[in-house]
Amino acid sequence: MHQIEPFYNWIKYYDSSQDENSPFHGKEYNYELYTETIYGYYIDPAWDNFGSETLYLKILFADYDRGYAVLEFIGEWNDTLNNDIMTLKRDVLELLMYKGINKFILMGENVFNFHGSDDLYYEEWFDEVEAGWIAAVCFPDFIQQEMMRFKLDRYVNMGGTLQIDNWRTLHPARFCELVDTLVVRRLG
Repeated sequence: MHQIEPFYNWIKYYDSSQDENSPFHGKEYNYELYTETIYGYYIDPAWDNFGSETLYLKILFADYDRGYAVLEFIGEWNDTLNNDIMTLKRDVLELLMYKGINKFILMGENVFNFHGSDDLYYEEWFDEVEAGWIAAVCFPDFIQQEMMRFKLDRYVNMGGTLQIDNWRTLHPARFCELVDTLVVRRLG
């Protein structure tokens, strides 16, 4: 797992450690020292710990004027034991929403497992984004199926056209606009 890095090609457009609105503002990264682990396996030092034992993230892009944030995840999303959604919502998402983010793109290629619980925090998050939306992009099929089993697709758009294989080739603003178009089409 230490070889799985967050997507770096957008760093010239956005760096969460340089963003005063980011919960990771001012964080200094030591790319030579691997200290964070998921189930005893070291992960790349560029991933950010938000309080979960098994799930880490990287804010790849945020555009406060347009209300977009792209968050990439690695690990096991565990709402059953760790209530990851509560920690994520309270310690990351609410800070971003307070600064104007209401369109969340969750990148899930490196989410290896999902353990659901109730949907209260997803419903709360959905209600709070008001004119915005939440999209799960590139989550593995079995993760999406498990999320749907817990009825999270009522709050999080996922699957179908949101499996955007070429997302890394797009400029971050263009990618956000593409996801916006796909989600709005679904909601319309």
